Amino acid sequence: MEKLQNKIDFTLIFEVKNANPNGDPLNGNRPRTNIEDLGEVSDVCLKRKIRNRLQQMQEKNPTQGGNVFVQSQDDSNDNCRSLSERFSNLLKENNITVGKKTTTADMENIRELINKQWIDVRSFGQVFAFNSISGFSLGIRGAVSIQSAFSIDPVEIESIQITKSVNSDSTEAGKKSSDTMGAKHRVNYALYRTNGSINPHFAEKNGFSWDDAEKIKYALSTLFENDISSARPEGSMRVVKLFWWEHNSASGNIPSIDLFNSVIVKKKEDVDIPTKLDDYIIDNHEIGNVNCEIIVDKK
Repeated sequence: MEKLQNKIDFTLIFEVKNANPNGDPLNGNRPRTNIEDLGEVSDVCLKRKIRNRLQQMQEKNPTQGGNVFVQSQDDSNDNCRSLSERFSNLLKENNITVGKKTTTADMENIRELINKQWIDVRSFGQVFAFNSISGFSLGIRGAVSIQSAFSIDPVEIESIQITKSVNSDSTEAGKKSSDTMGAKHRVNYALYRTNGSINPHFAEKNGFSWDDAEKIKYALSTLFENDISSARPEGSMRVVKLFWWEHNSASGNIPSIDLFNSVIVKKKEDVDIPTKLDDYIIDNHEIGNVNCEIIVDKK
């Protein structure tokens, strides 16, 4: 595979309509917000969605996606019940035993096997240290970094009460059990953006390739496909813009922050509360000699 020799930066913009893009378990699963009431989708959440897309792509066409190490329990495709079991299986398949006598050469061989096996490890990195495998610890740094996504404007969160009225358990008297009250929360409308980079220095160390970069690009452009749930109904979230910059050097032609700042996203002056994409202006201007490719461009 062709090595990734040049730095890549990207900006992803997506919209949310009547959905909970990332619930906060410490706040009753309300959509995450920061101190300025801007909506937030954590980098961990975004990486989970990228992993899901890579796994779905791989299952549909093995040449398009990649094997994923950190899989969702509900979508596991190898019947492994934990990360340590998945890692142990790789060692067994290659007749490798780890322990106190593991040499530096052995560790490098294991590192190479890991990087070759799992695209999400090459991309985001991973620490391999499990209680079931005592005395072994290996850290791998990924080539892809992505920031948390924040909404352009403060979000309005709507909460509704829900009631479970079905008879969950039988009672001694044979009557229906008590109803259970709950709540659902959603963002009415918001536009979010996040930025990220792919570092060729780390890519060289873990084998992340141009082909991997193309897979990450496609995963980002289709991030919310097959991502439906009660909190995120079909069509409630979609990617509207994906800016992709490819430098012509490993260190980059210009600082990443300058490229990110070249993308302007703001509410139109005559709009009070935005309710649709047309209420925003999304613009970018060329800067330096970095090629900018607009992968997704929804109107």
